[in-house]
Amino acid sequence: AHLQQQANNDLPTESTVKLSAMVNKQGALGRTTNRKAAQLGSTTTGINKMPPKTYYDARHQPFPDAVVTIHSFEDSIDVLSSLQRPKKIVIRGSDGQLYPFLCKSQDDLRVDSRCLDFCHLFNKCLKKNSETRRRQLNIRTYAVYPINERCGLIEWLPNLCTFRSLVTKFYRQRSSNFSEVSNREIKVYGNSKDKSKEARFNDFVKLLAFHQPAVFHQYFFAAYPDPNRWYISRMNFVRSTAVMSMIGYIMGLGDRHCENILIDTCTGETVHVDFNCLFNKGLTFEIPEKVPFRLTHNIVDGMGTLGVEGVFRKTCEIILHLIRDERELLVSVLKTFIYDPLVEWKSATREEVANMKKQQIEGGEVVNMKAQTHVRNILERVRGYCTDELTGKRVVLPLSVEGQVDHLIQQATSNELLCQMFIGWAAYL
Repeated sequence: AHLQQQANNDLPTESTVKLSAMVNKQGALGRTTNRKAAQLGSTTTGINKMPPKTYYDARHQPFPDAVVTIHSFEDSIDVLSSLQRPKKIVIRGSDGQLYPFLCKSQDDLRVDSRCLDFCHLFNKCLKKNSETRRRQLNIRTYAVYPINERCGLIEWLPNLCTFRSLVTKFYRQRSSNFSEVSNREIKVYGNSKDKSKEARFNDFVKLLAFHQPAVFHQYFFAAYPDPNRWYISRMNFVRSTAVMSMIGYIMGLGDRHCENILIDTCTGETVHVDFNCLFNKGLTFEIPEKVPFRLTHNIVDGMGTLGVEGVFRKTCEIILHLIRDERELLVSVLKTFIYDPLVEWKSATREEVANMKKQQIEGGEVVNMKAQTHVRNILERVRGYCTDELTGKRVVLPLSVEGQVDHLIQQATSNELLCQMFIGWAAYL
């Protein structure tokens, strides 16, 4: 972590630097560049690697003959322009292949790693079920390697674009002064956060009207001119969106702004990143996240003429049926968060910290009370209990799968709830 911080300070302003120049400044670090010390692994390639914790296969070879190791590092490093300035590095494996990774600092990737383990497990459930297997439903995953609680490596997936970049591209094509007018309208809407709910709703409707009609359907026409590819890519988009909407809802996944949802430009699938906002943590923000998942008008526009009806709704119902059928297995995996060392003691109350310390002194097992509450909430969502975020009332009786899906779609597309979202979430896109 110290070397990472020092490297941050030494980086020039341009977006590409030389690894050799950075290594020479670190002294002894330069003597380890050719060491074959680490094993390479990827969830999207055929390389042998240690499987996720939820993986079981009687034919798996724990010590294969041809293990791909690190041979060297490419000299060129791309520095991204975001706040923490993450670096894209390229590792050359002992098999001669190049493996790009994203180095992230000031971020705990252990939670992301755990969530992706859960996604690996659910992918196995999807393969066992005949309905999901026939539709080829799956969650797009990638490799995450936490180094410590402050930094780690993330597999760099090719051919991905953020949802925001694709949408704004077509808005700019429609209007030459789109950015100027849009920023002015967004500023007016952002200044309405201290107004009444009715005034904020009216400002949001005006901002939404400026971004009408939606443009995301144009992306599929432009990127896939062949009718067959257009149809397949759009179906991939609808189904992958439905799968992650249901899984994200059950896990309480938030912070689904336009940069955390990526689109594979080859297949049309959605890829979600940044799993730090879990277990309805978004409800504790200064501006709470009221919607269960992202289903804004441009997302719906990309689904075609039927919108949320048809393929999206049916896929959501199939996924929710599967979650209920496999609830014992899935919840047992999520329960491991109770005994996980990633306990947020800083956010605990004084009484909770005192109880934890008392349990340690008495030799008892320290149990995260917040984690128990999270698991209880997950069980209620799986069983069909929902809360109307507009009224704050909780349904008395559990809903059917069809009723729960309908309730969630209504909540996710409600302008009354979308207007209460944080401006950076970009509910107008």
